[in-house]
Amino acid sequence: MQRNSATMHAARAFTRASGKVRLVSLMVVLLVIAGLAGLAWYLGQRNSNSPRGMGGMGFPGGGFSTTVGVAETSTQDIPVVLEALGTVTPIATVTVRPQVSGVITEIRFTEGQLVSKGQVLAVIDRRPFQMALAQAEGALQRDEAQLQNARLQLERFRTLLGQDSIAEQEVDAQAATVKQLEGTVAADRAAVGSARLNLDFSEVKSPVAGRVGLRVIDIGNYIGAGDASGIVVVTQIAPTDVAFTVPQDRANEIFEPVGRGEKLAAAALDRTRTSTLAQGQFLTLDNVVNTDTGTVRAKARFQNAENTLFPSQFVNLRLTLRTIRDAVVVPAAAVRNGSNGDFVWLIQADKTVTQRNIKRGQVTTDKVQVLEGLKPGDQIVTEGGDRLKEGAQVTLPGDKPRQFTPGQRPNQGQGQGERRRRRNNGEGGPPGGGPGGGAGGPPPGAP
Repeated sequence: MQRNSATMHAARAFTRASGKVRLVSLMVVLLVIAGLAGLAWYLGQRNSNSPRGMGGMGFPGGGFSTTVGVAETSTQDIPVVLEALGTVTPIATVTVRPQVSGVITEIRFTEGQLVSKGQVLAVIDRRPFQMALAQAEGALQRDEAQLQNARLQLERFRTLLGQDSIAEQEVDAQAATVKQLEGTVAADRAAVGSARLNLDFSEVKSPVAGRVGLRVIDIGNYIGAGDASGIVVVTQIAPTDVAFTVPQDRANEIFEPVGRGEKLAAAALDRTRTSTLAQGQFLTLDNVVNTDTGTVRAKARFQNAENTLFPSQFVNLRLTLRTIRDAVVVPAAAVRNGSNGDFVWLIQADKTVTQRNIKRGQVTTDKVQVLEGLKPGDQIVTEGGDRLKEGAQVTLPGDKPRQFTPGQRPNQGQGQGERRRRRNNGEGGPPGGGPGGGAGGPPPGAP
């Protein structure tokens, strides 16, 4: 009996202890839930007050507006260009070879020097050629004297023939002698010309104007006529050509204006396309398409007066095919690409932005032609567009910034009256009736 009583007493004690544990556990759970709800409410209030929230980044409903760069669409003439990689190709590259043989006695150029057409570059020993010329001139004088004597003799024979004092056969023989001597004199004159030409060839001259390279032979060396290595290479650099290729699909864009007699302007740019090296004109287009590459070879010519183009140099060629007059253009920085294609942020009268899809045309280094979607005078965003959403408020350069009262958070201007109304009505506190629940204020410890 005593054992049963003790057992029942222990059971009642255990039941009372279990009830207390469950009550404590329930209170802990309720406190955790209330704390989490209060934390969520606090974080929501802080984000809504922070300029880093959606409103502060220029999203609809925020108290802040985003400062952006602005430009207006305008109309201007825009060139239609074809760009290609080109190679500077000299009009003439000549290996200067002597036309007579002999020992080089003079070198009259400096390596890398600019020379003119006909300028003497080297001299071959002239003495043998001077003597050959003198010999040819002596033979010519001798044969001319003999010819003169034969002609006088022929005149005497003809006079005697008229007096029947000489046979006609002698007259004919003398006439033949005159003809023979005339041929000899003609040959002598050719020999004199050849000797004089060889003497002139002993001075090796540049056949073109240009820049000389490194010399191949030195003074004192014997060189033969037409020696393969020559004396030096002269490259014509002014004017010069730039060779490039044109895609076959765009060849007609060149054929048409050239066929009308138009001169297409060409520009040679450096490798970064930021500096113009020379200005020139389109020269010619090849008459066949390269079947391996699907391109057509072409050339443009540049006067290169300042020697800015160097033989075999790679340049970026920009060929202007035509000009579009009064095109609507925007800065290239304003054009963005989205799921629906190209668009710009259009600034409306209330200084909010809307996404405006456009159809682009020709593109230059810093401008984009707009075929559809904008009109001249529209204001568009050029900087800060990555922080915008549809309907966002923007601040334009030069606008006066908003002023805030001391202690007021940046976006308390909007929604402050609403929060005051909720506090007066006992609304807006965190769920669970925690501290400050009726006043709508933040949890204890919140700023």
